[in-house]
Amino acid sequence: MPNYLLKRWHGYHVLALLFISVVFIGILTYIQWQIGLLGFLCLAFVTYLMSQAKKEFEEGLSDYVSTLTYRVNKAGEEAVTSLPIGILLYNENHQIQWVNPFVTNLFEKDCIGESINLISETLQDQLEDDQFHITIEEKEFRVIHQKNERLLYFFNVTEEQEIKDLFERGKTVIGLIFLDNYDEVTQGMDDQLRSKLLTQVSDALNRWSKQHDILMRRTASDRFIAIFNEETLRNLEEDRFTILDEVREVTSKERVALTLSFGIGSGISTLRELGTLAQSSLDLALGRGGDQVAIKQTNGKVRFYGGKSNAIEKRTRVRARVISHAIRDFISESDKVIVMGHRNPDMDSIGSAIGMLKIAEANGKTGYIVLDPNDMNQSVYKLLEEIKNHNELWAQFITPEEALEESTNDTLLVVVDTHKPSLVAEPSLLKSIERIIVIDHHRRGEEFIKEAVLVYMEPYASSTAELITEMLEYQPIHPKLDVLESTALLSGIIVDTKSFAIRTGSRTFDAASYLKSKGADTTLVQKLMKEDLNQYVKRAKLVERAYIYSGGMAIARGEENETYGQLLIAQAADTLLTMNNVIASFVISKLADGRISISARSLGEMNVQVIMENMGGGGHLTNAATQLEDMELDEAEDLLKDKIDDYFKGGQSS
Repeated sequence: MPNYLLKRWHGYHVLALLFISVVFIGILTYIQWQIGLLGFLCLAFVTYLMSQAKKEFEEGLSDYVSTLTYRVNKAGEEAVTSLPIGILLYNENHQIQWVNPFVTNLFEKDCIGESINLISETLQDQLEDDQFHITIEEKEFRVIHQKNERLLYFFNVTEEQEIKDLFERGKTVIGLIFLDNYDEVTQGMDDQLRSKLLTQVSDALNRWSKQHDILMRRTASDRFIAIFNEETLRNLEEDRFTILDEVREVTSKERVALTLSFGIGSGISTLRELGTLAQSSLDLALGRGGDQVAIKQTNGKVRFYGGKSNAIEKRTRVRARVISHAIRDFISESDKVIVMGHRNPDMDSIGSAIGMLKIAEANGKTGYIVLDPNDMNQSVYKLLEEIKNHNELWAQFITPEEALEESTNDTLLVVVDTHKPSLVAEPSLLKSIERIIVIDHHRRGEEFIKEAVLVYMEPYASSTAELITEMLEYQPIHPKLDVLESTALLSGIIVDTKSFAIRTGSRTFDAASYLKSKGADTTLVQKLMKEDLNQYVKRAKLVERAYIYSGGMAIARGEENETYGQLLIAQAADTLLTMNNVIASFVISKLADGRISISARSLGEMNVQVIMENMGGGGHLTNAATQLEDMELDEAEDLLKDKIDDYFKGGQSS
């Protein structure tokens, strides 16, 4: 019951008692007036006492309320002036109108009338937010903004931030270390030399782990596990994982190309998930050719360090044979095979697709190659003209729309010369077909076709055509290759190796020899690779516009109102790389569709793949590219220079 009702009820109750008492005494007076008189006197006395008690109660209540009001007001004043919380009022001109003593003591001077930027240079820019953080006098503050009242509350969270930083620095990190190509390098090696080599690598790792306070244990002859914390990881990143260079130098003295790969998982507290992240990072590092560190976090971001050496060619073909037989089994279980390369296909994409088509035919299955007639690379026009004259082969080229109609639940999709879903000729096929095989020679990037049932990626290989050629050799029923088909495969190898000048190993020549034995025509290859005189002159003018940036970086930029083909841009980058004192070349030009294309080349001293990945592209250590949308040439050039500078400063993130 509310207080005022309760008081009213008590008043009525007292009046009722008085009325009853008066009536009762009146009856007594009627019976015997002496007793009645005495009753009236008693009633009057009681009434007087009650009125006095009421008066004293009301006076005490009034004093209590007055005292309480004073105390509440006093407490409010004390809270505003003494609490360790800053309070600031500002006007519509962002000038300080009033502050409490906390803010005054913080600056040790009067702030009234000054701009709020006196508090922090970034404060005015952050007033759009209801809550934000700023740093004042080396202290961290959380600011709550009451926009309607133009009122700011400052909470000192320095200690809270320090505790948070301490927690973050102390988080566990798991690293998996793998000795690249250890089995390959030590195969046939003398036991004493193998033991000496392993000891040298182990000593280098032990010194490194002791220096950085890392717990490291060997789990196999070529594998280690390392446990440390986030603070150590930051130090290692600042150091750019120089242990990679140290191990490479130690092993090179023994004339052995043995390198390290790191897979690191961080950013999560569950050890099992950290281990999964570390293994995923190691797979990514190895898929990119090894000799590097991949650091993966739960948000999917990956940072890379190292990657200074090319992938070492595997001398044995055991894996090629195993993969070839596995593909044969997948083909046998399918009703048809659809082969798909990347958008804007080149010689390697078309040639390797034809090779995969022959493997399907050798196993008695119908095969098709996806080709978008509206997305053609100028470099393959002549090859396609030759294929059109080959009626039987040309009949197996279908459009992306036809491929979607042909696909069934039992269809096998083979993706060649790319592993990125965004780059395939028809992304819808990846969703409509369940069984997917990926065959590629590029270094693995963060984006990957995750649904694949079989992945064959070898960054050491010169081209995907080389990998497919090896698989052709290991098919139980040897496919019959005619002159055009074997020439198409050889063209892919020759184009990607720049006529066997770069990324060429002994197995590259073995594959070329096999194709030559099957009738590959080198004269036809030269005919397919011929270029137009006007294109040659256009490329020469593009090269003429080049300049040297940051000691050995040759950068050429196309003319503002001129468009260039992707092939011409790549050829210009190759040409620049042949110049004296050039360690890497970059060509920036507009494409016909309005996008900006950048082709990058190096001789191995610099990893251009990392730079292009940071700009949304990818490729190899020595050969990479990217395409930028909604950007002008000036902006692309400035962005490229920033990424080159970042590369030499330190971290390489993707």
